[in-house]
Amino acid sequence: MLNIQDYITENKDRFLNELIELLKIPSISADSAYANDVVKTAEMVEESLKKAGCDRTEICETAGHPIVYGEKIIDASLPTVLVYGHYDVQPPDPLDLWNSPPFEPVIKKTKLHPDGAIFARGSCDDKGQMYMHVKAFEYMNETNQLPCNVKFMIEGEEEVGSDNLGIFVAENREKLTNDVILISDTSLIASDVPSITTGLRGLSYVEVEVTGPNKDLHSGVYGGAVANPVNVLAKMIASLHDENNHITIPGFYDKVEELSQAERDKMAEAPFSLEKYKRDLQVDDVSGENGYSTKERASIRPTLDVNGIWGGYIGEGAKTVLPSKAYAKISMRLVPNQNSDEITELFTKHFESIAPASVKVKVAPHHGGEAYVTPIDHTAYLAAEKAFEKTFGKTPIPKRGGGSIPIVELFEKELKSKTILMGFGLDSDDIHSPNEHYGIWNYLKGIETIPYFYQYFAEMSR
Repeated sequence: MLNIQDYITENKDRFLNELIELLKIPSISADSAYANDVVKTAEMVEESLKKAGCDRTEICETAGHPIVYGEKIIDASLPTVLVYGHYDVQPPDPLDLWNSPPFEPVIKKTKLHPDGAIFARGSCDDKGQMYMHVKAFEYMNETNQLPCNVKFMIEGEEEVGSDNLGIFVAENREKLTNDVILISDTSLIASDVPSITTGLRGLSYVEVEVTGPNKDLHSGVYGGAVANPVNVLAKMIASLHDENNHITIPGFYDKVEELSQAERDKMAEAPFSLEKYKRDLQVDDVSGENGYSTKERASIRPTLDVNGIWGGYIGEGAKTVLPSKAYAKISMRLVPNQNSDEITELFTKHFESIAPASVKVKVAPHHGGEAYVTPIDHTAYLAAEKAFEKTFGKTPIPKRGGGSIPIVELFEKELKSKTILMGFGLDSDDIHSPNEHYGIWNYLKGIETIPYFYQYFAEMSR
């Protein structure tokens, strides 16, 4: 019987080619122009689950993009693992910053990926990491080593807030019954420093609109006499942080979880070079909330960031216009105990209150989600820890992640099960950015490690 390393060696080219075909499809959930491509991707994912050995698969329609479901139940008395992932991707803009077309995957060697990395939108987030689970499941089926029941739920709206997945989960609790949820949509500290993400930040995402005059005006005729919405918006946004980079929204920090010094000291043990961090980002210095380290600012502290801002004339050349409207998209990353709806309401009230009488303000919530923490003494965490030790030869470091997977907290609420985050990407893989990539070594290492999680979880659950 082939062991997992031999199976990967024999099938490496196929594993890569299958992923590359998946990456060629622009499954951009945020843009309705790509709706057919999203459906095409869902169909490809369903077909891959069938070929990997699922006894039952289906494409579940929602009010938005479809959810792919698959399962293999070998014995109802055995534990069940529910694998969650997403097949939708972020828009690739700005296209001119890509070194190769975002949906024409290429493999290139890099300093961090000497074995090569696949450059394409979705390669790491999350098609590559999701597909590791399909191939690991295939191996266990082909070699008759599946030790428990497996269910897959792969959605197409994660990048736009997973609104319809929440409805789907609430309506299909029995179908989705499980003992643990397994997700790979996070990162390792480094390829030679394994880690397990134990916490995710929540999210409140809003769009603001500031309106001044009822139409664009000539800036020479009206400039200085009529409020310029772009100028006003810039001042309003600037006021959302004080000189210590502390968020100024009243009540924003009221429920923030404060970690003990012992917990913060434990976090600080993880390898981290501030100089390398700055060098990789090509910045001379870092900034953030005073009193916290760079790692803490990006994981255990809440934030407020402008993700986009626009208004007036932005085309080629000059147009002396005083714009009627200005806009911004703003995201707030939240920590345990903060509620996304409450934060959205606090933001809205505050933003409206600081607007001068010369403009009108509208705040439109987009989507949100809650923070999540996995206890490191949970059986599934211990099984994941043992799996990493088996394939990396090192005990993984528990770490808090800075990103958000809004549906995770809802999983626990609706399905009453914990989530284990076994990510294999790197923070430097440029997810959500131009030139996103995923190391071939990382992809194959995930396929190698995941079967051991199943083995150890089944053994430890007896």
